[in-house]
Amino acid sequence: MRKDVAKSISQFTREELIFINKSEMARRLDCDRRTVDRYIKNERESNAAKVPREKPKITDEFEGIIAEKVDKYGATAMAVYKFIKKKGYAGNYCTVANYVRKHKAQEQKKAVIRFETNPGLQAQIYWKENIKMTSRTGEKFTLNIFLMVLGYSRRKFIKLTSDKTQETLLRCIVDGLLFYGGVPHEILFDNMTTVVDRAKTTFRQAAINVRFQSFADDAGFSTITCRAYRAKTKGKVESLAKLINRLYVYNEEFDTYAELEAITQNFMNEINDEISQATGETPNERFKREKEHLRPLPNLQVLSSYISHYKEYKVTKESMVNYKGRKYSVPIHYIGKPVKVVEEKDEIIIYYGEDKISSFKPSDKKLNYKTEHVREILASDALAHMTMPEIDDFIKNNLSALDMLLD
Repeated sequence: MRKDVAKSISQFTREELIFINKSEMARRLDCDRRTVDRYIKNERESNAAKVPREKPKITDEFEGIIAEKVDKYGATAMAVYKFIKKKGYAGNYCTVANYVRKHKAQEQKKAVIRFETNPGLQAQIYWKENIKMTSRTGEKFTLNIFLMVLGYSRRKFIKLTSDKTQETLLRCIVDGLLFYGGVPHEILFDNMTTVVDRAKTTFRQAAINVRFQSFADDAGFSTITCRAYRAKTKGKVESLAKLINRLYVYNEEFDTYAELEAITQNFMNEINDEISQATGETPNERFKREKEHLRPLPNLQVLSSYISHYKEYKVTKESMVNYKGRKYSVPIHYIGKPVKVVEEKDEIIIYYGEDKISSFKPSDKKLNYKTEHVREILASDALAHMTMPEIDDFIKNNLSALDMLLD
């Protein structure tokens, strides 16, 4: 007899047993789906003997329609009431509104039911969006933080990003898998548009994006998405999102984007060495037992094919490219055009199509100009009335002292 299965199932209410995902529970409890089915059947029979038969309700024959319109299309109680009234519903609006309220509460309640995740089974992913940070010099940074956490050990991977595109997501996942040294059997996402083309609801499965599904297959994990009302099923990673608030104390404690990345890296190491209230252990200690249950890393050359090594940027009116909080100059005839930035170990290269149009050594300066670009910029506007030798003298006498030119 599986006492652990019986105990887990006995904690559900009679209503919850109707909607429980048997396959999910079998995976969590490491048993066959038929075992779960048998214990659920026993529990239902036990509950049926205890609970008197309920009287039919006036909404009974319309409950399927109401739930579908609310869950699938977000219809209001009033809209549903008007709709089913045309189909023969004889009750009042309050009855429908009460049913909708109880239905939503029931759906949300199911999300609170917690399972202890088996080692290596699942990771969860979440974005902490639009974080505002200010440097010592008052420069404003708007950032996103990619969060990935293993369900069993709670070991976290954190990465700063400037956007949330699919390519950025794939790059972050690859970096996370490398950090863990293996692949969880499944990864749980909310219904982010970079993963799904159609969200999951009570009545339909999510349509996973074809490119993302191909990436997941090559990486070796199953893609799991949340249903409507299921935000709390990502409890472990959303608790982590609250921890990110601890980064705000570093406002005005950094100068560059690179320093902010280092602060985030140190913070990740710090929280992975803190004792988890849920497990009584540090994530790093618990991970020692989980690591052996992860799947081996895939062929990284295959995964790298999904990720380009550059990003497109639009040249500003100042003939500059904004890259990681720094600005780099390009010739003025590229203003308004898309360019590509490739960052190598000791050089930042800017391309227009296949043509290399500018390059710089990595710099902490906010403004990074080539002298020839400054000459073009001034000659086209502010100093258009001067000759080129006069412009060169102006640059030498007025701008060189600002320490913002890189030749």
